[in-house]
This record gives sequence, structure tokens and C-alpha cells, in this order.
Amino acid sequence: MTQRPNSNIDGFISKNNGRQVGFNGYGGAVRGRTISPQTRVRRPGLHGSATPAAAPVNRGSQSYSSTGRSGVSANNNPLNQNAPRRGMAGDFGAGNNAFPDDSGSQPRRPSTGRRRRGQKPGKGQQPLSRRAKIRKVMKRASFVALALLLVGSGWLGWKIFQNSQRVFGDGNILGFLNASKLKGEDQGRTNILLAGVSTDDAGHDGANLTDSIMLISIGTKDNKAFMLSIPRDLWVDIPSYGHSKINAANAYGDNDGYTQPGYPDGGMGLLEQTVAENLEIPVHYYAKINYSALRDAVNAVGGVSVNIQSSDKRGLYDPNISKADQGPLKLPNGVQTLDGQTALNLARARGDPTRDGRIAYGYEKSDFTRTQNQRMLLLALKEKIASSSTLANPVKLSELLDTIGKNTKTDLQPGEIRRLYDLGKLINSNNIQSLSLNDANGKNLLASYTSSDGASALIPAAGLDDFSDIQLYIKKAMSNDSSVQESASIVVLNGGDITGLAGKYSNVLTSKGFDVQAVGDSEPQPGATKIIDTSQGKKPATKSKLQSIFKNSTVSTTNDTGYDADFIIVLGSDQKAPASTGGNGN
Repeated sequence: MTQRPNSNIDGFISKNNGRQVGFNGYGGAVRGRTISPQTRVRRPGLHGSATPAAAPVNRGSQSYSSTGRSGVSANNNPLNQNAPRRGMAGDFGAGNNAFPDDSGSQPRRPSTGRRRRGQKPGKGQQPLSRRAKIRKVMKRASFVALALLLVGSGWLGWKIFQNSQRVFGDGNILGFLNASKLKGEDQGRTNILLAGVSTDDAGHDGANLTDSIMLISIGTKDNKAFMLSIPRDLWVDIPSYGHSKINAANAYGDNDGYTQPGYPDGGMGLLEQTVAENLEIPVHYYAKINYSALRDAVNAVGGVSVNIQSSDKRGLYDPNISKADQGPLKLPNGVQTLDGQTALNLARARGDPTRDGRIAYGYEKSDFTRTQNQRMLLLALKEKIASSSTLANPVKLSELLDTIGKNTKTDLQPGEIRRLYDLGKLINSNNIQSLSLNDANGKNLLASYTSSDGASALIPAAGLDDFSDIQLYIKKAMSNDSSVQESASIVVLNGGDITGLAGKYSNVLTSKGFDVQAVGDSEPQPGATKIIDTSQGKKPATKSKLQSIFKNSTVSTTNDTGYDADFIIVLGSDQKAPASTGGNGN
């Protein structure tokens, strides 16, 4: 067997003594013809531009014309029976209409005149039509689009896999494809504890202290949510450690390897237990995030827009932000578009005076202003991430995934994150409340406190370790009852004949999540109970709920009791005592 010659990239055959195919660069015979050295010869009949050969080459009953235009004889007869076999001839002339002849043989179909890519039309070839060119371009464009889609999908898939490994440890990319039911979803509410640390800042003292603590509570049935900032200086009883600021819980747990049934291991587990026991909030998940995650996430989505509404007409100014961090921070009132570093500066700034005497402005509530700005930034980031400009941009999505992977630790699993994403699409930003304990419907639930070791802290306004008002405020925020969510103020007055009736109904209303501000006596109210509505129709759900509790009651908008509240309930002589009550009162 002769050896197959090797060919280089342009089709020439390299030097060897094997069989020559198509041409012979060093002399010799090809199909009975003598070829001069260094002359390239194409096979006759294979190309429309082939050089005419001296004579036809016979193969059985088929004849290959020496004219180079296969199937066309010297007398230009289009019905030549010696037409080449299909696949051997490269071109038929324009007049080569192939029809069966008298002999019964079946000539080949005429050529379409196609040529090799990049080759100019030869003799007898027709240029590509405009339609053919368009089809050709569309085919190539479709192929490129498909290739880009596959590459892009693979790239994002790898990003998800890689960052899934960072966050969850197992890189379970398939978990994102199927949503899993969330803890608390059956009860209609899922709570996530969000904590910000500075472990990514090597020069930051107390990097494990959670200087930002926020509860994200999601109504899984009513598509509503709220964000509640928990002050880092809140003085609480940390299980097994005693009283301290709440921001120390994570550091204690991380340092001592905290483990407790029902809570995740480490510092965030201890923080969860502290929040749950002091505030009576069920915590289902946590997410611990480095501060730089906010900066990188904002940059990844191309910036966020926020509306600065400072009480100072000049806006916000904090000289504590260093020049290295694009400081000092100075933002006028109104809508501002922030890059990542400016957003991070805003999240950190609280308006403290500097050592050199420079004074901040726009931070009348100090740390409370800061936490308010943090909630505003999270809402703005949520809106930008959900926008089409982000979701349709693979580069932005990739950078966002990198940010999450590098800066986040959570006990949420991929399927649960997918469920959160699905729920998030249903929750409009207008249905996300921003709550603070220092402004609970106009009431400050906190008070300043100095610990025995001289630390400045915050305690409940009701007194040390008395979180009852704070617990009630949070429970009302978590309620799916629209009447409770209206947070109407209520006064209960006893105008009936039963002693202590107002106090008993106050307990009933409080247990249902209503805010009873006072109880007392009134002038005798013969007959049915009267409900005085001073809300000007702004609390319809509360009005309806009160009417269902006090059946056969009458409603009035005239308030002559001397009390100021959204609703004043004057118990009548016909009002019976509730079936089950507790406590004392009028």
C-alpha cells in the first residue's frame, strides 16, 4: 500500500514519493498525462475554472470534456449523453438544460452556479443573488448569536457554580433551578437576620462586631415586607455572657465556637438566639455580609439612585470619611446617583464630630440617621438588581455573583434563595416598610443608658430588660391582619355598669395587636357601646375589626370625651364582659 502524502494548509502536497493526487510538483504522469515540473494541475471536471486538458479522459461510458465545462460538447449540445456523473462536474453552462434524451439515459440536473467561498465567479458561473447573500449572512449571524448564548450561559453557569461553592460549600448549582419552601412560609412569614461586619478591612478594630443589624421580614402570603434596624448599642442579655451591647454577640460566638441546638454554629447563631430571646422574634435564616459587599454590588449594577431628605437644607455632610475613601461625604438634598464607594460612605456615616473640630450636619439622629440611610440603600439596590438593565446584562450579573460569593455567609440553601427570588419579584418596593425603634409610629421606644462600666448604650424606654413595648411593636409589624398593620391608637372608656370593664377589654385588644394608649371612665353610656372614629376614614380595617368585637355598637365621628386617639371606645351599659380576660383596670 502506498503512503498517503501529507498536505499543508493551502492544499499543496509536500515532498514525498507517494501517490500524487491532483497535481505533481516534481514531474510525472497524472491520469495518463505528462505534467511539467512545478506545475499545478487540477483534476479535469472538478472545477469550473479548470485548465482544458488535451483530450477527454474516458471512464466507462462517461466522457469528460476537455473544454473544462463538463457536459458541454464541442457543438454545444445541451443534451450530450456524455455528461459527467453527479458530484464530479463543478459547473454547467447557462444553456445546459438537462432533459431526458431519446436514448432513455437520465442526464444530471444543471448546476446552480455556486462557487467556493472567496472565489470570484468563473466562466459559466452566476453571482450570488441578493436573497442568497442575505440568507448566508443570516445563517452566520444566527450561528454567532447561538455561540455567544452558549458561551455566555456557560460562563454564568460557571460563575454560579464557583460562587455557590464559596457561599454554600458544595457548589450545588442545580439547587437554584428548583425553589424550596422557606422556613416560616406555612405561617405566612419568613424572617432573615442581616448583619454587617468589617472582616474584609484588615486595619479595622473589632472587625467581628456587627455594627449593622437588620431584620428582614417577608410576608409570604400578602407579598409585603419590612426592614427593621436593631441598634448596635442596644443593651441586652446575651445568653451565657450576661449584659452587653448586642453587636458583641457575633464576636463572642465566633471566638468561643458557639453551638446550641436550634441555632447555627458560630457567632451568627449566638446573635440569632439573643434577638429571639430578647425581642421574641423567630429568626429563620441569617446572612453575614462584609461592608465592601455594598460597594461592590452597587458598582456591579452601575450605581443606585437615592433621595436624600435631610432635615438640614444643605443635605448631608460627614467629615469623618477620609480622602482615601473619596471623603468627606457631602450630598445635597434630592435625588442623587451614587457609585459604590459613595454608597458605602453613606451607609457608614453617622455625623460624629471630628477631633480637629469639623462639624457634620444633617445627622440630627446620629446612628438612627445612618440606619435609615442603610435601609434606603438596600431598597435602591433591590430596585436596580431587579431592573431589566441588570438582569439582561451578563457582565453585571457576573460581577454581582462575584460580590455575593466573596462577601457573604448564610445558612440559606440554593433552593431557598430561588424561592426568595421568586417572592421578591412579587413584592413591590412600595410594600416594603422601613422601621426603626426610635420612631415607632412617632414614638421613641428607646432611652439612653450608661452601664456600670461606663459604656454608653440604649435600653427600652419602658426600663432595663423591659422589651414588652418593643415586642408588641414588632408583632404588629409582622401581623398579616390589615387592622393591626394600620397601627391605630385606641382609648377604652368605661361608661357601663361593670367595674373594671375598660381594663378587661384593653387586654383583649392588646392581645389582638391593637395599640391601647389609655383606659378610663366616662359619663354613663346607656345602651350600646359607642365607637368614636377620629381617623377621618384613614383606618377602615381597624374600624371594621372593632365593630366585629363590639357587636351592635354605634359609630360616631364627634369626640367630646377629652381624649385624643384614632378611636375612642365608650363601653355602654349593654356591653357584657369578655369571655376570657386578664389583668385589672377600670
